[in-house]
Amino acid sequence: MPDLRNYKDYSEGLERRLRLKTFPLAIKLLTGEEGIPAQARRPLRDFGHHLSLCQGYQMARRGGETLAMLKEDNWCFEPVVGYGLAEPPEYFLEGNNRYPRDVKTQAAGRHYAQEFPRLETGKYIGILFGPLRTADFKPDVVMVYCDPEQLSLLLLGRENKDGYNLKCSLSSHAACVYAVVPAVQSGQCQVAIPCRGDHYSAMASDNEMIFTVPEGKMNDLLDGLRYVEGTGSRLPRGYTLRPEYPLPEAYEEIAKIMAYR
Repeated sequence: MPDLRNYKDYSEGLERRLRLKTFPLAIKLLTGEEGIPAQARRPLRDFGHHLSLCQGYQMARRGGETLAMLKEDNWCFEPVVGYGLAEPPEYFLEGNNRYPRDVKTQAAGRHYAQEFPRLETGKYIGILFGPLRTADFKPDVVMVYCDPEQLSLLLLGRENKDGYNLKCSLSSHAACVYAVVPAVQSGQCQVAIPCRGDHYSAMASDNEMIFTVPEGKMNDLLDGLRYVEGTGSRLPRGYTLRPEYPLPEAYEEIAKIMAYR
């Protein structure tokens, strides 16, 4: 049984250091209904209507709801396919959700379908999620909606341990899939861009990005954020437009070695 106090501490650490406007989310992939807490709400059962997964995420991160969404609760098909809740139909695999609305050719639509991140069909029955600070379950990933400055700080924290760049696939579609599925598959952090559905139907703001971190990487991320906070990378920050502003000592040394100024 996980120590649930840790998740409250994780959340408070993220919220304080990043000055977040919405709650970080704990997201768990469900293998059976027995994993659904009694207090979790189900859209079709409790609200009388379907929701798109991005709408559920908005209810959780803005309103503090804990929700469980199974296949029958979903309005948009993309997470149903991406999270492996059902087999993708040939109509999708042939590229018809992108062609002709978004791409010029059927082949381009098929390319999108081929690259679409997907978990093994049938392994999971749904998704459980809610604010990380109140989660009474162990998440598979933690999702943070953030602005570019906050994302920069998250990336600094992620890079702190090993120094490697983040490699991820970006798409204009299915932010709920691109943010979560690759993180589950790779065990690595991911960045995604809110898609049209997230913007138009689920209230994602124009300056928001999505950062996800697998549960197993949370300690490394928070250790990294603590480290860079101690060396001056923290929020809030002031702004200046000062020519030839002071640089870190290592920057000055590298510039001196390169002799370009």
